[in-house]
Amino acid sequence: GVNLHPQTSLTQLTKTDQGIKVISSHGEEFVADVVLFATGRSPNTKRLNLEAVGVELDQAGAVKVDEYSRTNIPSIWAVGDATNRINLTPVALMEATCFANTAFGGKPTKAEYSNVACAVFCIPPLAVVGLSEEEAVEQATGDILVFTSGFNPMKNTISGRQEKTLMKLIVDEKSDKVIGASMCGPDAAEIMQGIAIALKCGATKAQFDSTVGIHPSSAEEFVTMRSVTRRIAHKPKPKTNL
Repeated sequence: GVNLHPQTSLTQLTKTDQGIKVISSHGEEFVADVVLFATGRSPNTKRLNLEAVGVELDQAGAVKVDEYSRTNIPSIWAVGDATNRINLTPVALMEATCFANTAFGGKPTKAEYSNVACAVFCIPPLAVVGLSEEEAVEQATGDILVFTSGFNPMKNTISGRQEKTLMKLIVDEKSDKVIGASMCGPDAAEIMQGIAIALKCGATKAQFDSTVGIHPSSAEEFVTMRSVTRRIAHKPKPKTNL
């Protein structure tokens, strides 16, 4: 199988007769057949010679911009991966639309990054929108409610295929707003696009619950999750005098 080690760097890889010996930044040692190390990406701006005209870059080489995508040089703007904000094609399109409205349409428009849905098109596919459970806890001002569901879609039941689907909703109890959603299973990206609209509109859990589902579909599970899987109590951060 595949073992995941999030938030981990690799300090040493050694080829042995048993496989690849790995030493992690946490001091772990293990042997693997194959190692995939996701190191991230850096903006490809080196050959643009931006320093020659005084455009400011950050330490990663990304173009520094304000909330309207303007650089420190009034006549130069930047959008997309070169600015290293959210590196997704639809986000770059959104930033470009905001730029066009601001620079040419007479309607100053800020790029808005809340509730941007994204997906990983693996097998099975993964899709998320809004806050993760950890992010919700970090930002919470009250208790967080987590709703989960795991099931075998009906089409798999008929065919006998054993492929589970997992879903999760994160709800802020105080406002009842759904602040995060995730799904692992067939059609996750297609379903999550619709969920993203609901979160963008500030939908509450009560509104999800009052929505009639489409049967038989996997998507209907998002509007039929009634039982709280777990409640995460809010822990006020200690006050400091700093």
